[in-house]
Amino acid sequence: MKRILSTLLVIGLVTSCDSPQKEDTKVEPKEKTSNSTVESMAKSHIEAKLNIPSGEKYSYHIYKEHLDSDNKIDAIITVNRKQYALHKASESNKTAKSAETGFMGKYNYIFYYDGGLNMISPEIEVPSSAVCELKILFENITSDAYKDIIIDYRIMDASFYDFLTVNNHSPERIFQWKHFEGLDNNGPVEAFHFEYTDGTLNPRKDILVKKSILNKPKKEVDRFTFVPELTPTDEIVYRFFYLPEQGKYVTQMK
Repeated sequence: MKRILSTLLVIGLVTSCDSPQKEDTKVEPKEKTSNSTVESMAKSHIEAKLNIPSGEKYSYHIYKEHLDSDNKIDAIITVNRKQYALHKASESNKTAKSAETGFMGKYNYIFYYDGGLNMISPEIEVPSSAVCELKILFENITSDAYKDIIIDYRIMDASFYDFLTVNNHSPERIFQWKHFEGLDNNGPVEAFHFEYTDGTLNPRKDILVKKSILNKPKKEVDRFTFVPELTPTDEIVYRFFYLPEQGKYVTQMK
């Protein structure tokens, strides 16, 4: 079976988005405060880690869920620094050029809150469009006992999904795939949805990448922020299997 598997890593689809490194996402014991909550710690932690100056407008959101086996509520904190992105572009006289790409760069972040340890991790960069905040989804993929994390982020007119699971108190990417692309009339049109079914090789579920139909808007829209209507189909594009020895999903060659 191993000989017919190819490590079709979707990391290559988006060269601007590097996989989070474990050593950068470990929780730090000094942040622990016995009577603290994620809500009370989040703002000061974000501003300290990202060196956000007083007066900068930014947004953050807290998404709570069971993300590991300790039966404690964990959380993902998303941060968007759109104002900072616009300011940087203006200072360098590149506002028009940056606007053409939706102000791409390192302006979106996530932090992982470990409920069992009551700690927040350092920042995890999600290079993407600053004009669109990250979206977080949760699914049972690697376990039925707790959820895994899906980050929905935008690059140009395309949406991508990063799939992360928590291992040893740190989120690790296990899969990545395009969600949709094609709001730009000059580019290709692609759309996909995902289903999770019983694992073929081990208890972790297989990921089915299925084709969707992107219904293009009939009027002009902001291609960097507009969320198109997708019509799912039953057409399977790929079936991915989890390989524990590699810590990632791979697929059979067609």
